[in-house]
Amino acid sequence: MGNDYTELYRRHLAGESFNVSFVPSEVPETAYVRRFQSPARLIVLGGGYVGQSVCRFASALEFQVVVVDDRPAFANRTVFPDAAHVICDGFAAALARLRVAPQDFVVIVTRGHKHDAECLRVILAQEMPRYVGLIGSRRRVRGLFDLLAKEGFDQARMDLIHTPIGVAIGAVTPDEIGISILAELIASRSSRGERGDGLLEQTNCDPVLLAYLAQGEACALALVVGRHGSTPVKTGALMAVDSQGQTFGTIGGGCGEHEVVMAARRVLRRGADELVCVDMTNDVSEDEGMVCGGTMDVLIKVVEAAPLGASATAGELSG
Repeated sequence: MGNDYTELYRRHLAGESFNVSFVPSEVPETAYVRRFQSPARLIVLGGGYVGQSVCRFASALEFQVVVVDDRPAFANRTVFPDAAHVICDGFAAALARLRVAPQDFVVIVTRGHKHDAECLRVILAQEMPRYVGLIGSRRRVRGLFDLLAKEGFDQARMDLIHTPIGVAIGAVTPDEIGISILAELIASRSSRGERGDGLLEQTNCDPVLLAYLAQGEACALALVVGRHGSTPVKTGALMAVDSQGQTFGTIGGGCGEHEVVMAARRVLRRGADELVCVDMTNDVSEDEGMVCGGTMDVLIKVVEAAPLGASATAGELSG
């Protein structure tokens, strides 16, 4: 029995996380387990220019973005076309509706001290989310924290808030500030990932790849299952290759990926899985600008075309 990629894509669209086992046909006792982690929810409190930049970049980087602002001119789909949800309401009321969870990320970029305090009173009164970042000068934030401390809020919990928000890159414009915030969000997401023992490293969902696989076309699926030294991707990187050599997803690009594409087309012709080692320490790799100094083990599996009304399979699915 193999993976039903239509079902995988449906579960991805439903926001579910799941594990997929890939078993080489020649070594059935070996299984490589790859987790597909649902996008983390990012709550952006404030619909101004920085909030707009954060939403745009975060949506492209597989965060499920929820934007909150109490101004109809800002809290709308025209301003935030990339957001999963846009809420026009007071910040406290919206946070109560959203029920912030421990796995959530929260970015506070409101237009003033009053609204920052409103947001923090709700957040600090419950279990802290995975990440909370607050924009503002050190002086303004210090005054806000002093106020909240006088109201009885725990200083230890306030110390968990990332402020000044973002990575220090000398950001000035809203887009630069947005990029600095995203860098910090990515670092937080990566440092405390959902990967468990025995799972491959990379856990992101690739909607383009899953959507292609759900079509049920014959292809070869390349999965990085091992790496040694410096490599462009981690284990778990996935790429589908059709008979014409068109790719969906990536395992790092460059000459290493090209080598895998050629091997994938060979696998499709032969109809048998293959484990290939991509060496990025040779002269050809250096000429192509891929001086990674490492090697990657890539399992290439055949995904047969699905019968009409069915979907292609390869691997085993679990929750």
